[in-house]
Amino acid sequence: MSRGYKKFMLLWTGELISSIGGGLTSFGLGIYVFNETGSAAGMALVTLLGFLPTLLLSVPAGVLADRFDRRMLMMIGDGCSGLGILFILICMKCGGATLVQICIGVFVSAVFSSLLEPSYRSTVTDILTKEEFSKANGLVSLAASARYLFSPVIAGLLLTVSDISLLLIIDICTFFVTITTTAIVRKGILTNQNVDKQPFFASMKEGWQAVHGRKGVFLLIIVSSTISMFMGILQILVEPMVLSFADSKTLGIAESVCACGMLAAALILGIFGIKKGYVRVLRISFFLAGIFMIGMSLIENIIPICIFGSLFFAMLPIANNCMDYLARTNIPDELQGRAWGFIGFLSQLGYVVAYTVSGVAADGLGALTEKGVGRGAAIMILISGILLAITSVTLLRFSEIKKLEK
Repeated sequence: MSRGYKKFMLLWTGELISSIGGGLTSFGLGIYVFNETGSAAGMALVTLLGFLPTLLLSVPAGVLADRFDRRMLMMIGDGCSGLGILFILICMKCGGATLVQICIGVFVSAVFSSLLEPSYRSTVTDILTKEEFSKANGLVSLAASARYLFSPVIAGLLLTVSDISLLLIIDICTFFVTITTTAIVRKGILTNQNVDKQPFFASMKEGWQAVHGRKGVFLLIIVSSTISMFMGILQILVEPMVLSFADSKTLGIAESVCACGMLAAALILGIFGIKKGYVRVLRISFFLAGIFMIGMSLIENIIPICIFGSLFFAMLPIANNCMDYLARTNIPDELQGRAWGFIGFLSQLGYVVAYTVSGVAADGLGALTEKGVGRGAAIMILISGILLAITSVTLLRFSEIKKLEK
């Protein structure tokens, strides 16, 4: 194992722990808001306000990652993002947090978290060789999956003996671990601070050109944004769908079982990686993900939901690995930070649409069919699965995307 890969493993450990803590908060707040409002729209609103700052600030955060110390930006982002969670905790201790207070806390936390992604991705490029990218991407996917794999079952069990305050406290504690691991990794890595002497907006323009000027990369990102819209609908609506006929403990166990598919796929990728055929593998994985979404929506029973859910989650690390490799290897190293800022912004625009319309649509369909918000959510997931499968076999056949592999 190279020295750079050892540094990556330490950094990855911190991100893994942080992901678990964030998953505890996300799961707990989802249960809390649904119990208080009985509406999928309320859950979607919290998710949207937690997501928008990360999306809107991803581009300037990418420019900052190329102009200043990337590890220091990660430490600032991680540390200050805990302030929003602390605000929610204080409100909880003072008699219960309202929906408005939760939205404020989540929004503040997300503003500082926006510094993380471009700096983290660029740091991976800084410390690893090209040959190590694929294996590292598998582990990155594994860390991201921890919020779905470990957090729900832990949160579900903790909620049976305590309330959401305990989940928030644990999440706040994880920030200290992440800051410490990042500080250790920071030693011995050359900083890029003040390397970029261009004006801020000139640097931002270069990041846009790095993405838009490579037609295959740009098309891949647009397709990714379209696909993220369908997947975002599942992310928002799977909880109200299950909570309509099960309790929070069952939901937590079910989400963790489903995420086992992501764990298995991420581990395999972390060991073996993908050697070739990235575009073909990308197309197949997204098509199957759509089919598995359809399977999750058909029956109001936790067993088939867990089976199809685990298969769905198994496709995500594979697809993310392929997209990450195709984009990373077609962008110059010196433009990685600002380019990833634009990539993150464009590829996740679909989530904004999903978070904006999915909750309202599920509530509306539930009222229209007179079967409740749970069945309304299932219908939306069914439609999204069909559209995801169709999109994967059509848009990913562009010749410009195929050329990225060469």
